[in-house]
Amino acid sequence: MNILQRTGFAPKSLKSGILMLMAGLLLTGTGCKKNKGDADAYGVCEATEIIVSSESNGKMLTFNIEEGQAYEAGQTLGCIDTMQTYLQIKQLESSINAVLARRPNATSQIKVLEDKLATLNKEKQRVHNLIEANAASTKQMDDIQAEINITKSQIAATRSTLSTQDQSLLEEVEAMRFQLQQLRHVMESCIIKAPITGTIINKYIEENELAYQGKPLFKMADLTNMFIKVYITEDELASVKLGQKAIVRLDNKDGKPIRLEGTVSWISPKAEFTPKMIQTKNERANLVYAVKISFKNDGSAKIGMPGDVIFK
Repeated sequence: MNILQRTGFAPKSLKSGILMLMAGLLLTGTGCKKNKGDADAYGVCEATEIIVSSESNGKMLTFNIEEGQAYEAGQTLGCIDTMQTYLQIKQLESSINAVLARRPNATSQIKVLEDKLATLNKEKQRVHNLIEANAASTKQMDDIQAEINITKSQIAATRSTLSTQDQSLLEEVEAMRFQLQQLRHVMESCIIKAPITGTIINKYIEENELAYQGKPLFKMADLTNMFIKVYITEDELASVKLGQKAIVRLDNKDGKPIRLEGTVSWISPKAEFTPKMIQTKNERANLVYAVKISFKNDGSAKIGMPGDVIFK
């Protein structure tokens, strides 16, 4: 009995029997262990994207940006017409000065009463001396004292009235100053600046077009700090942890993959059904967990580029 008969095969020819035996050996040896270099998960490269919208209404006077160009955070990218806001600020500043000019001059008004009080005190002393010399009556002293008391009450009442008026005017000015701050904020928001250091992905408006509050102006993305979103099965979840190192591999024209160092930055707390466009290591699994691996982009990665990940 030959080897083919001992293995249970009874082919018509030796050639076909050898082929069947090799196929059986390959099938029994496949899937037992992941080969070195095989990917653990697959996904596409993504970046944090920001859509910047207008905070003011007006004509876009300047907007010199180009799609694909990189800009620094805080760099001025454009300007919306600020003439109306500027005129409102000037009008409000004039109103504040006019209100402050109406503040009462408490010092001069009270000084008149204080001078009168000083004169009455001198008169009181003179009458007092006359009474001691039996040259004046006590009624004169009573009349002067009553006049002194009235003058003191007038001083107190004047101080209170002037203080109330002054406080009311100051509160009116304070309200105007808050309005002035709002207008200055509107003025500042007319200057379009880059919120982050990144690259312009899309430009939605051109110079001389009308911008209004909430209208998108451009989309910007940080292409230096990117991430790849992959999906892993439940049996792989225990071996993946936050902060774990990983290798991100991207396809290259010459066939040799680009390798970038990455770190697991996010793991989904709940399972979800496998997205149809994503291949996982175990395609039979219905539920998977999303994982983000962040990496520094050297310019090789592009948004939407497919890649795979090997967890260390």
